Amino acid sequence: MELETLFVIGMFLTFGALLMTGFPVAWVLGGTAVIWTVIGVVAVDNFGANLWFDYSSSMGLVPERVWKVVSSETLVALPMFIFMGIMLDQSGVAERLMNAMVKLFGAVRGGYAVTVIVIGVLLAATTGIIGASVVLLGMLSLPVMMENKYDKGFAVGTACATGTLGILIPPSIMLVLMADRLAVPEASVGDLFMGAFFPGLMLGAMYVAYAIIRPLLQPHVAPVPEGTLKVSWSIVWEVAKAVVPTAALILGVLGSIFAGIATPTEASGVGALGALLLALMARRLNLKVLNSSLQQTTRTSAFIFAIFLGATAFSVVLRGLGGDQVIEDALLGLPFGPYGVVLTILFAVFLLGFFLDWVEITLIILPLVAPVVQTLGFDLVWFTILFAMCLQTSFLTPPVGFALFYIKGVAPPEIKVMDIYKGVIPFIIIQLVGLAIVFLVPEIATWLPAAAYN
Repeated sequence: MELETLFVIGMFLTFGALLMTGFPVAWVLGGTAVIWTVIGVVAVDNFGANLWFDYSSSMGLVPERVWKVVSSETLVALPMFIFMGIMLDQSGVAERLMNAMVKLFGAVRGGYAVTVIVIGVLLAATTGIIGASVVLLGMLSLPVMMENKYDKGFAVGTACATGTLGILIPPSIMLVLMADRLAVPEASVGDLFMGAFFPGLMLGAMYVAYAIIRPLLQPHVAPVPEGTLKVSWSIVWEVAKAVVPTAALILGVLGSIFAGIATPTEASGVGALGALLLALMARRLNLKVLNSSLQQTTRTSAFIFAIFLGATAFSVVLRGLGGDQVIEDALLGLPFGPYGVVLTILFAVFLLGFFLDWVEITLIILPLVAPVVQTLGFDLVWFTILFAMCLQTSFLTPPVGFALFYIKGVAPPEIKVMDIYKGVIPFIIIQLVGLAIVFLVPEIATWLPAAAYN
């Protein structure tokens, strides 16, 4: 085995071992980079001469890459979209949607589940923050569904899985990070937002189909609630009043991007302002709420950027040790053909999602495998959307499925951990089926960006 291959394996094993110690991921990534810089200096001639500090320019390769991260115009959208999601959470939009749509869908078998999914899709297109969406949907829907004798697994699985749609449906924080990591014109933030639009809606529609079909086959999982109101024009009007502000915000953010009026960074500012106005209209905006939202935005942004900086150091050292070439040779040497290589990458990402957070996988793995996919001649937008859909399953797969922890924190006491695991399994299968559909029909992800840019 060549020295470079041993270095790559050793570096990933070191990262995995340090991760088990409980140290923050950002420190683990940066610490691994430092450890293997020392090993590289000892074992490889002329290694690391200008990696961390170059006396001739006062700027080494790692600081130079870190500076590019913190000065990236694309990443300005990150705190803006985070603030938009947190402020919408404070504005009470979801509560109004829930109260209105329950009256519209309540008389249908599985109607509460359908309501949760519809609201989840709307929240996904306005927040992009998984934790906020899962917690909010769980708090609003689980007590009501339990009161109406819904199956515990069906109820909690619906709320938990629907909350993860925000990681895919634009404006998505994950897609912003992916575009920055790829740093190529053919996979800009706008391209990825457009590419994810139809796959995200397709997954939402598949969830709705499941929420309708399963109760028809197994009526006990979602009984028809007693005393539900008949649908009237007044109820339709109430739903419209609840939906229009959210739809206007979605149109303002995504519409301005898709129409070419604003860049994603500029549109994130529009979204943040729109969320502030919605909170003001709902009379939920005051100094306490604003201060809390800004603090949450700062903490979340700092957490992501800290991992970003650690991952930057990790990837620079890995490349310095020849890691990108080792991985490229290993993938291109697989005897499965081009599509088999893509499937191998996606399968590896699916398995990594059981143990690693999506941020680490996005920042470390995607930049290593994307050049291989380009070399094979595949559309980078298509592959990145497949990568994102595969990562979406990581929120639902134990032991590191964060959505499982979020929903457990707000679930009623009668809902046990096994109920959550059983409830999310059908949705993981649905996500994998959706992934297969986009794999077989790439136009679902590539048509809109191609049409927009002719």
